[in-house]
Amino acid sequence: MASVTVVMPDDFLNKITRLADKTDEVIEKALEAGGEIAYTAVLGNLHGAIGSNTIRDSQSTGELIGSLGVSPVKISNSGISNVKVGFNEPRRQQNKAKGKRSYQIRTNAMIANVLEHGRHGQPPRPFMKSARNSAKSACIDAMKAVIESAVNSL
Repeated sequence: MASVTVVMPDDFLNKITRLADKTDEVIEKALEAGGEIAYTAVLGNLHGAIGSNTIRDSQSTGELIGSLGVSPVKISNSGISNVKVGFNEPRRQQNKAKGKRSYQIRTNAMIANVLEHGRHGQPPRPFMKSARNSAKSACIDAMKAVIESAVNSL
């Protein structure tokens, strides 16, 4: 019976060990870099979608754009790290029906969904799907660059 012995260089083993110790930190930085690029793409598309192709003048208050953000890195129940680009809740909007001031709670996600997919009498103005498609390769490249710089710095 034959036997094989593989000897790894000590500096290579030391680099792998140091990288293993910093894995969580590197993953977090990479996801934050990708999330910022996705956020920028969604924000640009959202500016273009609000008030476009409307019959009446836009009544945008800027609250939807102001609520857009990137979540911190979170780990799901299945152990997957992720960031999300989305809207903070709740949205408080005045409704001046019949001369009275009553407040209706509307969610930013609901308004964004109507904007993205449309509704009866309102055509869709997709901003999320197009941002996802246009920013995908840039996000991957940014995350790769962060990971490669971390590996090269060891």
